[in-house]
Amino acid sequence: MKNYLIILLLPLLLISCSSNENKKQESELEIKMNTIAESYVKLVLKTGLFNPNYVDAYYGPDEYKPKGLVADSSLLNDISIEADSLLNELERLASFKATNLEKLRYRFLYKQALAVRSEIYLLQGGQFTFEEEAKNLYDVTLEESSYKQMDSTLNALDKLVPGNGSLQKRLDEFRNQFIVPQDKLDKVFQTAIQECRKRTLEHIKLPENEKFTVEYVQDKPWAAYNWYKGNNYSVIQVNNTLPILIDRIIDLAAHEGYPGHHVYNSLLETNMVDKNKWKEFSVYPLFSPQSFIAEGSANYGIDMIFPEVERVKYEKSILFPLAGLDSSKADLYYRIFNIVEELSFASNKISADYLDGKINKDKAIELLMKYILMKKEKAEQRIRFLETYRSYVINYNVGKKVIKDYIEGHSRNDDERWKLFEEILSTPQTPSGLMEK
Repeated sequence: MKNYLIILLLPLLLISCSSNENKKQESELEIKMNTIAESYVKLVLKTGLFNPNYVDAYYGPDEYKPKGLVADSSLLNDISIEADSLLNELERLASFKATNLEKLRYRFLYKQALAVRSEIYLLQGGQFTFEEEAKNLYDVTLEESSYKQMDSTLNALDKLVPGNGSLQKRLDEFRNQFIVPQDKLDKVFQTAIQECRKRTLEHIKLPENEKFTVEYVQDKPWAAYNWYKGNNYSVIQVNNTLPILIDRIIDLAAHEGYPGHHVYNSLLETNMVDKNKWKEFSVYPLFSPQSFIAEGSANYGIDMIFPEVERVKYEKSILFPLAGLDSSKADLYYRIFNIVEELSFASNKISADYLDGKINKDKAIELLMKYILMKKEKAEQRIRFLETYRSYVINYNVGKKVIKDYIEGHSRNDDERWKLFEEILSTPQTPSGLMEK
């Protein structure tokens, strides 16, 4: 009888032992990952001493901040060794059993650490081609492109834009009818922000204390910037040096605010830092795969809250009157706007050729004016952006495409799209991870 009971209980004992072993592994993995995460945060902050644009946000422990360090070659060599050691530590954890979320965390940390190591390599005087930089910093392989691919798009646009003269001249004249007056800019922008927030809250629950303030600045290489300060608070700066067109109002309100950068950073802080205590999310290195997810989701988020038909209807009835603009040509404006957006991928080719030294600055400006249809001063601003942020430009259009392809390829209706979108904003994701699914 006793032997019979032992036989009956043996599977339960084995299951219990197996369960205990798994829990032990999970506990050990969490301890090791938390230690690595702390080292990663400190490494990012030290790397930021060499480039003021590198650390986009930090709201972790004050004691992690580097103190008394000089940004010299000695420190650069030290952090290079630290980065190699960090990657080796991560590679040693590859065989551990993990939950799906822990696997995402592991992959996120590994790809982020690779990007930090690549940034240090550049700081040491190393060089990448544009495509290599995109791969090493942003975890994405670029598709080949050529200027010829855009010629048919230009031809279609040429037939649509009214007026006489060159396409650039006609487009400039047409666009000038849709510039938001400076004295009405804040009212129009704040109205758009509130609408974007309302629409976002219909699908995503946000922390009760989330908020941001808006500032208007001059002479920056970007159109707008979200500076996330932690505790669900952002400062959004809008560069109004150059005229702002009416279609950019929704773009900026959604991209920088709701459901874009502000929501992304706030959800990561709430879910990853506050709930899970994963310190790696308390720092945001700009030149990393995290930016690819951030920019891509922010651009796709515009379409999430404002499908094209709804957007045109809202802007014609609300924003155009607030800006004192004639809405009678709005439908044509957006047909033209949608075609112009298709040309954005030409900027990757132009950027690559310029940064790889295949064309000079004057030629790059000329090509931006021809293929992206920018005014000269806007093209010059883009060059400043490229010289400051280099291959970062691919995060906007390629990033949007990857997010769009993933969400629309894994969903059947609007509810599922929003669920996947919120998941991307709330969990550790990598570009290559999304492209492999």
